[in-house]
Amino acid sequence: MAARKNTDNGRKTPVSSVEVARLAGVSQAAVSRVFTPGASVSDEMREKVMTAAKQLGYRPNAIARSLNQHSTRMIGLVMVRFMNPFYARLLQEFTAKLQALGYWTLLLNIAHGDELEQALPLALQYQVDGLIITSATLSSHLAEECVQYGTPVVLFNRYALDSSVNAVCCDSARGGRLVADALADAGHQRIAYIAGEAGSSTNQDRERGFTSRLRERGHEVAFVEQGDYSYESGYAAAQRLLARTDRPDAIFCANDMMAMAALDVARADLSLRVPEDVSIVGFDDNELASWPKYDLTTVQQPVDRMVDATIEVLLQAIQQPQTEHVVRFMAPSLVVRSSARVGLS
Repeated sequence: MAARKNTDNGRKTPVSSVEVARLAGVSQAAVSRVFTPGASVSDEMREKVMTAAKQLGYRPNAIARSLNQHSTRMIGLVMVRFMNPFYARLLQEFTAKLQALGYWTLLLNIAHGDELEQALPLALQYQVDGLIITSATLSSHLAEECVQYGTPVVLFNRYALDSSVNAVCCDSARGGRLVADALADAGHQRIAYIAGEAGSSTNQDRERGFTSRLRERGHEVAFVEQGDYSYESGYAAAQRLLARTDRPDAIFCANDMMAMAALDVARADLSLRVPEDVSIVGFDDNELASWPKYDLTTVQQPVDRMVDATIEVLLQAIQQPQTEHVVRFMAPSLVVRSSARVGLS
């Protein structure tokens, strides 16, 4: 076969599906079906087309196909705390599962939730089929913009009950109650809470579930320190708490990163015994939580089920745009390790 001619800019002209069809002795439509995920094609047809495509060096034009099908097969994935091991795992889970369904992910990694105002219009320009937003809440303005573009959105582990945006969340209030019961059952008296971002639904629910359940058990949260889910904020908050003369005998942190910082302060800086002098509990069960250095007692979010449910809700919204929005909550569980003295009801 003659070599493919170069264009003026030195690049070779691409092989067309018509040429593949001609060499394989099939229709152009058959070639298209072979390269369409999920399409029904006989094994014999697939083998003919793939053999011809390999011989010619054919690669399907995804952009052209998306224009014909009115679908880019791309899902925008917005992440705020990309370096947090919990969200790094989410990226892996979402990309692998979406790819298995024939979708690609467009990652928008932003440093703060307020940067969503700049990042989201960019994703819409790429005409993504849908958006998954983690660690940030969609404003009414941005939600309306997505509606105008016809782009379905699902919030992951965030929700806004006063909006019509889909959401899939861990039941954080229930997780807070689990921790309250475990610490109260173990006889802790001076119990502290290190909060996450003040305006986030996750922090509000974790704190509400924790404090209300302690109150039901006849306890009050003795100290509350503000953090922002980062290691640095947890470290500073733990320093303030553990430097007190009436320091707490238990600390519940709104996520594992802050809990691991609290453990480092207690053990490395103050030579406290954990859990004899102070119990420390986190939330997430990220990959580092089980490391021997931390061996952190924590609330485990059902990540696999949450990811599956998020994709299910998003694809339903893509395929049935008129479907009413949904907010799903999934139950967490308490993973007991050596960082805390707990009782199990």
